[in-house]
Amino acid sequence: MSINFEDILKDLVRDTGAEGAILVSPDGLTIASILPPDVEEDRVAAMGAAILSLGERVATELNKGELEQLYVKGTKGYVIFTGVKDFAVLGILAPPTVKLGLLLIEIKRAIKKLEEIIG
Repeated sequence: MSINFEDILKDLVRDTGAEGAILVSPDGLTIASILPPDVEEDRVAAMGAAILSLGERVATELNKGELEQLYVKGTKGYVIFTGVKDFAVLGILAPPTVKLGLLLIEIKRAIKKLEEIIG
């Protein structure tokens, strides 16, 4: 049985208590997603691609090396975007009560699985 992208996102959401996850192409198209019904998939996809691109530019221009992750922390939780090679952007929506350390560890595991699939 082969693992698909949606299975990896489902496992990540289940194992961390995240509210949702999305995998987006660099041009902002959804590859796979597990999002709450009130969240617009296309909008999250476009924002994820845009913010990662901007973050990469900021990191480069300020001599901070390669961008690893972007965090957006609001009063109602977190949005974390992580690049998956040059293939995709992984976005995670999490509540303010999430165990951030556990979430970051599980994001790294998910990225590793995604990179194994895409080669």
